[in-house]
Amino acid sequence: MPSASSAKRVGKKIIGYPEEIVPVVSMKDWVQDHTSNPKQRAVDYISSFPTILSTVIDVHLIDFGWLTGDVIAGLTVGIVVVPQGMSYAVIATLPAQYGLYSSFVGVLIYCFFATSKDVSIGPVAVMSLTVAQVLKHVQAAHPNEWDSPTIASALALITGFIVLGIGLLRLGWLVEFIPAPAVSGFMTGSAINIAAGQVPGLMGITGFDTRAATYKVIINTLKGLPRTQLDAAWGLTGLVALYAIRILCDFLSRRYPRRARILFFASVMRNAFVIVILTIAAWLYTRHRKSASGKYPIKILQTVPSGFKHVGQPFVDRKLLTALAPELPVSTIILLLEHIAISKSFGRVNGYKINPNQELIAIGVTNTIGSCFGAYPATGSFSRSALKSKSGVRTPAAGIITAIVVIVALYGLTPAFFWIPTAGLSAVIIHAVADLVASPSQVYSFWRVSPLEFVIWAAAVLVTVFSTIENGIYTSICASLALLLIRVAHPRGSFLGRVTLMKDSSNSKASESRDVFVPYSKNSVNPHIKIVPPSPGVLVYRFEESYLYPNCSLVNDALVDYVKDHMQRGKDMTNIKASDRPWNDPGPGRNSGVSEQEENLKKPVLHAIVLDFSQVSHIDTTAVQALIDTRTAVEKWADHPVEFHFATILSPWIRRALTAGGFGLGISSSLTPPDLAAVVPYRDGRSSVSTQDADHDLESGDVKKTASGSETPSGSPEFEPLIAEDTPFFHIDLVSAVHAAESGIGRFAASD
Repeated sequence: MPSASSAKRVGKKIIGYPEEIVPVVSMKDWVQDHTSNPKQRAVDYISSFPTILSTVIDVHLIDFGWLTGDVIAGLTVGIVVVPQGMSYAVIATLPAQYGLYSSFVGVLIYCFFATSKDVSIGPVAVMSLTVAQVLKHVQAAHPNEWDSPTIASALALITGFIVLGIGLLRLGWLVEFIPAPAVSGFMTGSAINIAAGQVPGLMGITGFDTRAATYKVIINTLKGLPRTQLDAAWGLTGLVALYAIRILCDFLSRRYPRRARILFFASVMRNAFVIVILTIAAWLYTRHRKSASGKYPIKILQTVPSGFKHVGQPFVDRKLLTALAPELPVSTIILLLEHIAISKSFGRVNGYKINPNQELIAIGVTNTIGSCFGAYPATGSFSRSALKSKSGVRTPAAGIITAIVVIVALYGLTPAFFWIPTAGLSAVIIHAVADLVASPSQVYSFWRVSPLEFVIWAAAVLVTVFSTIENGIYTSICASLALLLIRVAHPRGSFLGRVTLMKDSSNSKASESRDVFVPYSKNSVNPHIKIVPPSPGVLVYRFEESYLYPNCSLVNDALVDYVKDHMQRGKDMTNIKASDRPWNDPGPGRNSGVSEQEENLKKPVLHAIVLDFSQVSHIDTTAVQALIDTRTAVEKWADHPVEFHFATILSPWIRRALTAGGFGLGISSSLTPPDLAAVVPYRDGRSSVSTQDADHDLESGDVKKTASGSETPSGSPEFEPLIAEDTPFFHIDLVSAVHAAESGIGRFAASD
């Protein structure tokens, strides 16, 4: 059809379709890669979310040794989570039983979706503090509208759905944008905030807001020391006892290694032991000292309802959702960030890999279901996870045992909870959160590795202490993202010279040698080595980042400025009238023109620029245009065409982008023969490497079958170019690229 072909030619002319077609990766390849076999992809997506049904139960039916380890770990964590859960509910300004609700649902539901055997889900200090701040803000804006448990359960439901959606959409990689120093910074600041807020309760001091900024709480606590109450006898005694037991058990473990296991469990029991002793002491002292108004000499927990009294559909309406909306980002970030950080940490220590998306699904489902039990948001606990790991846990099924312990406490021990002194719970909280503070060695490691990240850590701590945990989190995240953008926008780049490495071999007559290219600065190599520049007229430049729009101008400036400073200008400006010169590059003056031209002629004539793309994983349109501008500028300076050679192109999409910009094509002046590779031999008429795989990656070493498709006789392999011959300026490595550029210098001079 002539009309169709004519329209096609006109359309190609309008969009600038190239006359010479070079085989490159296409959108068709991308679509095929991402849409092939959708049924299998759906099966793979579902099967990528393992559950306890496939990874735990079957194993437990066979291996009772694993079951024993899980029972011991589950009981151990259960004994710890009961007092901790009630203590953290106090931080969240909720009745103690809500901490037990969160503890039960967390350990029970999580184990059915977990990919980490060590992580224990439940109420944690930082999340509890965040819930307290949310309750404070919502109730301040809407006084007497909703009670605290209703707001907390709604928060668990909403944040749970958000995190569940992130997991199902496989967006867990977003967490990777928050580095370890930022997490450690706001965790340290939060721990200081929590500890400072619990000291008044430890001492029985009242009369000020313990949820204010940390520095205000510390100042008011110091001012209130003269008002210390009898509660301090229970609080200080409990805190000292907790540390004394811990230190003593650690000392004895080192002294008597054979008893280390027994001493470990003795140390683990310290929270429950101290709470029991303090509760008995409080009962003995206060049971006959109730005042006429119904008050006791010290603050005690008093009535804790047994069982689940608040099971039902959580209340969420538009007004409550609107009130919670400003607090959702920080709550969601803490919920997922703390858990992923903990699960990755224990996976790394214990030699297994977690699935971040599956972990987010587990957290989302846990909090969504938990809201129906009256629970407030729960996430991974570092202290209980460490305890679970050290107790010999083998699978996530240990959470079922822990849930049984919490159920027993909820239905059988609540009468005894009446006499628990709140000062004792404050002691448990302070003792627990102290481990969240970064150690001096960890902080120093931040400084040694990256001083800028140490600044982020310090900023997160200071903002959390002097403002709020919410501002601390936002500060650390924003500072981390800003640092990431700065590193992308201002990466390192360097001009390279050749170093010849010698390898002496006593068994051979001649020593082996090879060439490598290193920066002239010598910052990363021995400063005494000899760096030889490439042949005159050849520049070698390495860019240490993806070549994108924020940083492409740096490469342009570096190359153009270096060429103007070190390479000969092709046009003699002394013969051009001043009126004909560009205003921004007028050239030498009248008096100094001859001397400057003599200096210019001493410089080498620019022949080729070799770009090392071994560290470039992406390139975009702006960067390609910047390369075109660079080529235009240096060719204008040299007053003749300049070859651009590219080494180690990592992606077929980079090759596609460069060829679209006109790079890699044409006739090279290089006299170096192309690199050849052996064609994969055929056996029984079939290739051991599929043609489809060879077609996908045009830069790979897998060479496509010959056009004839004939079998290659055994013992006589055929050879083909490793890089397509229609792109002679693309090279497999930097050494071959430089050799190709240098080999054409004489030919270029001769053609002139």
